[in-house]
This record gives sequence, structure tokens and C-alpha cells, in this order.
Amino acid sequence: MAQFEKANSVYEWLDQRLALTKLTKVLMTEYWIPKNINFLWAMGVVLMTMFKILLISGIFLLMYYKPDTKLAFDSVNYTIMQEVWFGWLWRHMHGVAASVVFLVIYIHMFTGIYYGSYKRGREMIWLSGMLLFVTFSAEAFSGYMLPWGQMSYWAAQVITNLFGGIPFIGDELVIWIRGNFYVADATLTRFFMLHVLLLPLVIMGIIGLHFYSLRIPHVNNQEGEEIDFDAEAEKFKAGRKAEAKVIPFWPVFISKDLFVLGVFMIFYFYLVFYHYNFAMDPINFDPANPMKTPPHIYPEWYFLWSYEVLRGFFFDVGPLSAMDIGLMAFGIANVIFFLMPWLDRSPVVAPAHKRGPFFIWFWVLLVDMIVLTIWGKLPPTGINAWIGFFASITFLGLLLVALPMITKQEAKRAGGAA
Repeated sequence: MAQFEKANSVYEWLDQRLALTKLTKVLMTEYWIPKNINFLWAMGVVLMTMFKILLISGIFLLMYYKPDTKLAFDSVNYTIMQEVWFGWLWRHMHGVAASVVFLVIYIHMFTGIYYGSYKRGREMIWLSGMLLFVTFSAEAFSGYMLPWGQMSYWAAQVITNLFGGIPFIGDELVIWIRGNFYVADATLTRFFMLHVLLLPLVIMGIIGLHFYSLRIPHVNNQEGEEIDFDAEAEKFKAGRKAEAKVIPFWPVFISKDLFVLGVFMIFYFYLVFYHYNFAMDPINFDPANPMKTPPHIYPEWYFLWSYEVLRGFFFDVGPLSAMDIGLMAFGIANVIFFLMPWLDRSPVVAPAHKRGPFFIWFWVLLVDMIVLTIWGKLPPTGINAWIGFFASITFLGLLLVALPMITKQEAKRAGGAA
């Protein structure tokens, strides 16, 4: 049994029982971060802050929301927005944060791709990050249903229908997810449970895994340099701080993070007060009506690129229908980024601008996803349909074909240079 001595303070009493000093060292004062990183590495702290805002604002909204198809729309648009003091503010904060969190995720994700932060032992960091993306997507979709407006209802109708394309169990799975043969009250209560309980718990667990997975390989840096963190940490602790290539997370690195966070929060609250409409579709201010289909159904902006891949294939190929091809492409598009550590065949860990063809590949992919996002909101008719088709083919080709080829050649050149 551990030996306990008389404590001279409350902190000492707690430290003997909870190892607070050791925990502080592991998580903060001796958690080492490379010096050579830029503001893009602060996106993790920004993402954590946005998630906390979503949780807190969601709790306030939960006090007045009614998960019932007859009451949900009015509880949001009348009770919360018009009767509760500052209810409009909490809703705007929640809605804007739901969109901004995906902006941060995409920045964080493409920063990882640009600097090769998914390689050299960092595969678990990448995989846990992609799991976060998937769970945040499920959380956003389930939340999009809750106002029970026109787009909420019809988006749920379309998305739940997708599961019907799964062989053998598709039709039964759709009924199970909806809790009915059509989107109804049972569907709303199911998604309410997912949004306010199950998915937030899963997200918190994966965030813990994501941070834990950073401990062994450590954070990557701008040059992809392989750093001996133990040796560099000893330099810092010995007082040779200018010579050391690392800094402690607390208080040095977190101070930089907090500066970036402060600037970002100005941007966030500017959107909350002046441009919150971008996060709220006008069609969703009409009550859900199963008898009236909107002229054009589309998801929120952060899902548009994958939605366009789904509908980009608008013609049959042999025995495969357009719907079957679209569903397969949609499925691939939503798992393909998980495979980045293996699709990239090169051992080189360096920023994209030092990797020749990979640099071009990166920007073509980014532009293509922007095109998919823009065209995902346009009606798929005429030239729009063809642009969506070619953008979808390009997206799949870039990841499945071009990336392995480019990085395999890079690996050969790196081997020759060695």
C-alpha cells in the first residue's frame, strides 16, 4: 500500500491520492511539442472549443426543445427564438458552431495531408481523427433533423433511403433506422437520442483516443523532421531553451494556441451576430410537410462534396443502375480518406511543396472538392450534371489511382537518392 504523509495543503492531500503532479507533467508541462510549427497546429484546440460551445449551447436548447413531430418546429422557431430570453443567441451559437466545426475539421484534415502527418508511426492519429470526422458528421446530420423543418424532413428521407442500397438487409435496415416505414415521430426520437446522448459520448471518447495517440509518435512539424524528443526535452529542462527543438505544451505552446483561438473566436462571434443565416437553410423555416417536396433537396454545405459524388453518376452502366453506381461511389468517398497512410506509398515525410508531383496532386484534390461542394447545391440538370460527373470521377481517380502512382515514383526516387 502507498505511504501517505501529513499534507500541508489541499493540493498535497489530493496529490498523494490522485498523482496530480505526475498527471500535470504527462499532460502539460512535460508534454513536448516541436518548435517548428505554425498556426495551423492550433486547430485542435479550436475544435475542442467549438465542441464545448456545442455542448453548452445544446444543453440550454435542450431545456425547451420538444422531440415530438407536432411540437418540435414550434419549440425551436417560437419558444426558443421568440419567448426565451436570449434563446435566439443560443440557437445562433449552436447553428453557427455546427458549421464552423466542419470548417475547422477540414482545415485540420488538409493540414495533416499537406505535411504528411499520417505517416511514420502516426497512422493511429490519422485514423482516430477520421473517426472523429465520421462521428461529427453523424452528430450534425442527427441534429439537422431536430428542427423538423422541410429540409430536415426531406434530407432524412433521402439519407435514410441510402441504407436501402445495402444488399440483402437494406430494406429492413431502413425500417429499423426510421422506426417506421416512413420518416415519422419514431425517427425523430431516435435521432434525438443519438444527437443529445450517444454520439456526444462517442465523440468525447474518440477525442481522448486522438490525444492519447499523439503521445508515442508525438506531433509532426513543418519540415517533417524526425526529432529525438527525449534528447531535446533534456536540453530544454537544462536551460538550453534556444537550442532545444521542442517546447512544453504548458505554458509555452498553449499560449500560442490561445492567441489563435482568440482571433478565431472574433471570427466566430462575427458570424453568430451578423451572418448566422449561412448556417440555417431558409427552406427549413417551413414546417415539415410530407405532402410537399421541396424543388431541390440538398444537405448542409459540409456534406455537399460527398452528396455530389452520390448523384454524380446519372446513367446506367451495363447491369448496374445509376443509383447502384452512385451508392458505391458514395461509400468509397466516405471511407477513402481512412486509407491515406496506405494509399501514399512514399516514406518521405515532408510538406507538399517539397514533394514535387504530390504538391500538384494536393491542390487539384482541394480544388476538385470545392467544385463538388459548389455543384452539390445546384440542380443536377444539363451542364451541371456533367460537371458533377467529371468532378466525381476526378475525386475517385485522384485518391485511388493518382496518389499511389505519384507516391510510388517518389519512393523510388527517395530510394535512389539514399
